[in-house]
Amino acid sequence: MRIFALLPLLVLLVFGQSCEKKVKLDTDKAKASYAIGQQIGQNLKGQNIDIDPTVLSSSIQDVAEGKPSRMKQEEMQQALMTLQENMNKKSKEESETNLTKGKEFLEQNKTKQGVKTTESGLQIEMITEGTGAKPGPEDIVKVHYKGTLSTGEQFDSSYDRGQPAEFPVNGVIRGWSEALQMMKAGSKAKLYIPSDLGYGPSPRPGIPANSVLVFEVELLEVQAKGKPSAKKK
Repeated sequence: MRIFALLPLLVLLVFGQSCEKKVKLDTDKAKASYAIGQQIGQNLKGQNIDIDPTVLSSSIQDVAEGKPSRMKQEEMQQALMTLQENMNKKSKEESETNLTKGKEFLEQNKTKQGVKTTESGLQIEMITEGTGAKPGPEDIVKVHYKGTLSTGEQFDSSYDRGQPAEFPVNGVIRGWSEALQMMKAGSKAKLYIPSDLGYGPSPRPGIPANSVLVFEVELLEVQAKGKPSAKKK
């Protein structure tokens, strides 16, 4: 249940209260309140909202005690509009910076021994050459993988979940689709995916806009559409 999706932005700012003191989680009410706070805090962090915890706590306290707002409704709306404008500006600047850094990273990375650059700009480094079948665009594959940014910061891993992923080759980002069709079952490779073959200017959790994506991928099985699996040999 995503409580914060049902709340106005100002109510979400209750997150600032938890910074002031350590609370006891010894009642059902306290535990539920803490759980909601975790969801709210994660949402604020995910949106990179620049806040003043002290002011936020004061505002929440005013509401809790029934005190009148110190700002008029139109002033609050203007403040939130300004916040959104500043966030958009910052996001655009970060996106452009990431694009530049990504190009520099790929330009240097393509000179590494064993790295092959395709016509699309995808870079692939084969670690282990498999002996099984190559998948087509409509085939289902089973893979283990770890995804990081070019800085090495991890954002996803099927290894950590202890469960391989299964999906159609044409059902993922372009960089993945292209790379998988270059691999045989049993192969392990490292992919360096330019932003235009990944998520482009659209950020994802843990993935800033225009990020180069680096994946370690093990192609465990290839299951042709309507046919038995071609397993790793």
